[in-house]
Amino acid sequence: MNGDLLSKISFDLKSDRLGPDCLFTHWNLYFKKRMNKLCIKKFNSFGRGSEFRPGAYAIACSKISIGVNVVIRPATMLFAYPNTEEINIIIEDNVLIGSGVHVYTANHGFGKKDIDVRSQGYFQCKKVVIERGAWIGANSIILPGVTVGKYSVVGAGSVVTQNIPENSLAVGNPAKVIRSF
Repeated sequence: MNGDLLSKISFDLKSDRLGPDCLFTHWNLYFKKRMNKLCIKKFNSFGRGSEFRPGAYAIACSKISIGVNVVIRPATMLFAYPNTEEINIIIEDNVLIGSGVHVYTANHGFGKKDIDVRSQGYFQCKKVVIERGAWIGANSIILPGVTVGKYSVVGAGSVVTQNIPENSLAVGNPAKVIRSF
């Protein structure tokens, strides 16, 4: 084996991330027992009966807590912030996350005149909590600092910029509560 391949294998095994770009760990997600073992190792916590499906991404896994019986579908991206001591994405029990959902805990800084956004660093990390029994519809975006309440539903394609109360249906960009259960 050449040095590049060995370093890629080492990176995939040691890095604080999961995703299709980490080929030497990602294949484990196709096999339930291997997926479970890998996720228990990578995430801060990973509950019994949960699934992190192939094609999903997680950045800063050690800052993500996943409850019992959670399903995270392909193309979902969980972007936790690595440079903090705190867990900053909490997904409670019995949550369903549709395909293509993005969850962010920090965002690029901007607003300084004559400085590239890339060079302006990041805004402060804000924890995201998805409470028990919630369902996040496909291709939704959850922005920093948001809590999605218990048993709530976020409609497909919604952009969640504010907290969603429990037992609510929220849709749109920005997401608005249109119904309570």
